[in-house]
Amino acid sequence: MSDSPQVARSRTDFPKGVAVVIGGSGGIGSEICKGLSEAGANIVFTYRNNKDKAAAVSSAVQELGGNVASYPLAIEHEQEVNDFFATVIQKYKRIHTIVNATGSNIPMMFINQLSPSKWREVMNNDANGFFNIVHASLPHLREHGGSYVVISTAGLSRWPNRDILSVAPKAAIDALITGIAREEGKFGIRANTVALGLIDAGLFQRMRGTEYSEEYVEAAIRNSSLKRLGTAAEVADAVVFFGSDRARFVTGQTLVLDGGFSL
Repeated sequence: MSDSPQVARSRTDFPKGVAVVIGGSGGIGSEICKGLSEAGANIVFTYRNNKDKAAAVSSAVQELGGNVASYPLAIEHEQEVNDFFATVIQKYKRIHTIVNATGSNIPMMFINQLSPSKWREVMNNDANGFFNIVHASLPHLREHGGSYVVISTAGLSRWPNRDILSVAPKAAIDALITGIAREEGKFGIRANTVALGLIDAGLFQRMRGTEYSEEYVEAAIRNSSLKRLGTAAEVADAVVFFGSDRARFVTGQTLVLDGGFSL
């Protein structure tokens, strides 16, 4: 072995092109955008209505030295999704990573309280919306390879009472991710899931004190192994890993990020 100093080998965790973050203006989505940018990816993210929040996320990514662009998008509208991906592909030539980090306010209720209309609304916005993303983007990823990463819920591992409207559509999305991993791997496509427990950001912060009582939060912390809530930055770390070339032999997997709550 030589006594000469070792020179660190540089590596690029993401190829040329862009990472698309659906729902990148949210509390968790914004951290994912920053995390991907810090890892060397160029960012395109979507937002629903809040232009001011989208502008703030863009500024934060730019301050890190990253390239970023944002677009409004409602994923439940098939043609709107098709047009968005056509625009991004035309402008940036390649999408290498697609992250689904959308999350809207949903009521906490028992299954016996749930109406068919609310069920259809949430399933359409969440599960059908993600299928629209896959349908519009899969032909492009088949040509170039790439990665899907979705934010799911640890409720699929340990049932949370009154959380049917979160867990049910995520179960459908998880099944779709497994199918993509199995069927599309031969085209260089990977698909993985990050299943979240209580994360002190985004939807949780908006619902804390209303849908999530302090008693509920305290009980969840008490019943977790690490005795605390997760952070958006910790979610971003997991997403960056799954999307990057460091996970190039990882597909069809679920990383449960819940501090041990589901154990």
